Amino acid sequence: MNKQRTIEKEVSLSGVGLHTASKVKMKFKPADIDTGIVFVRTDLPSRPKIKVCIDSLLDQSRSPRRTSLGCEGAEIHTIEHLMAALSGLNIDNILIEIDNNEIPGMDGSSLSFFDSISQAGIREQEGRRKYCVIREPVMVEEEGCSIIALPHPEFKISYTLDYNHVFLKTDFFESAIDKDTFLKEFACARTFCLEEEAEQLKSQGMGGGADYDNTLVVGRAGVIKNKLRFENEFIRHKILDLIGDLYILSKPIKGHIIALKSGHSLNLKMVKKIAHQEQRYGLSAIGIDYHPKEGEELDAETIMKILPHRPPFLFVDRVVHLERGKSARGIKNVTINDYFFDGHFPGRPVMPGVLIIEAMAQVGGVMMLSTEENRGKLAYFMAANNIKFRKTVVPGDQLVIDVEAGRIRARTGQVHARAMVDAKVVVEADFVFALADK
Repeated sequence: MNKQRTIEKEVSLSGVGLHTASKVKMKFKPADIDTGIVFVRTDLPSRPKIKVCIDSLLDQSRSPRRTSLGCEGAEIHTIEHLMAALSGLNIDNILIEIDNNEIPGMDGSSLSFFDSISQAGIREQEGRRKYCVIREPVMVEEEGCSIIALPHPEFKISYTLDYNHVFLKTDFFESAIDKDTFLKEFACARTFCLEEEAEQLKSQGMGGGADYDNTLVVGRAGVIKNKLRFENEFIRHKILDLIGDLYILSKPIKGHIIALKSGHSLNLKMVKKIAHQEQRYGLSAIGIDYHPKEGEELDAETIMKILPHRPPFLFVDRVVHLERGKSARGIKNVTINDYFFDGHFPGRPVMPGVLIIEAMAQVGGVMMLSTEENRGKLAYFMAANNIKFRKTVVPGDQLVIDVEAGRIRARTGQVHARAMVDAKVVVEADFVFALADK
């Protein structure tokens, strides 16, 4: 599934918040590509928008036992069951208008959200879908609970439930997650709490809208005033919560999530860890979003559409020649105002050699990713060989960086680069890049 998706038409839903007991009305509306998932508080004068992302997450100490977002004083609470439905339906872009501060609890599961959004219809969009790929193992843990995320070609969850309770037995469930399995195995699994917790939660201002219909209350003899939809409905709901919390990333995951007794607090720690890994990999790679024309001269603003680097780590001012996939020439004007001179031989400033190497690699990256077959890929700087430093570079010099392609294969590319001042070589090196799909 490579295309982004939104809903076909507007659809409404109403209910009562599980914690606040507030009456809530919601409208789901189609949204343009790259909008993401955005809540709009229609009950507030400025109709503030809260985008689903890690920057909007509220601290768990402020809203325990649920997942909540906030922005500029506006908040949205208990979003996890709705987020799980959006994940299960592969919705990338949607506007959600809401007239209160909590998502309605409905029956305590994702089913009402899943059904309503399905009835609105789902439409593919022209934008390419973005995935969150687990590239290396990530782990979080707290108080005997843990989550590990491992590289895997699909979204898969393995969960172990372990309560010290006579009725809630230790349980294990594992499944690949897609639309069909989400609807069949998880969508209708309801939230639950222990009987001995119920009064304590109420005294803490939680569960004001909970009752025996929308919350499974577990006593020592079993579920009180209700019946299970699955024998193992409890672990299925824990997985449902985990799916919803992970979709705070607003992108489907490609990875294997292994969770032991995790809840919202730990789930959100994992979300932040995964986001950090994505950022780290994104910033260590050169990713092209702009397609330069043959022979086009690129200024700094255009270069930043091609490279993820930003000042003070962008070391190319202009690309004055570009023969796509074959050669390029970049310019770096070296001035006394460059920040690195403050700490690198300040009495007799010299541009650090490693920064010259980085500038050469950036020009090589622009050249490598400008070809049709490499558009949309990432170029990871893997190696620098045969490096020779021949002359110092000082304030007032203009670095002219020439790069020429060597052997280019489907997944790797070699580049020879020379940096010159006044037509004299100051540094030369051979670089190796790894090419990978974004």
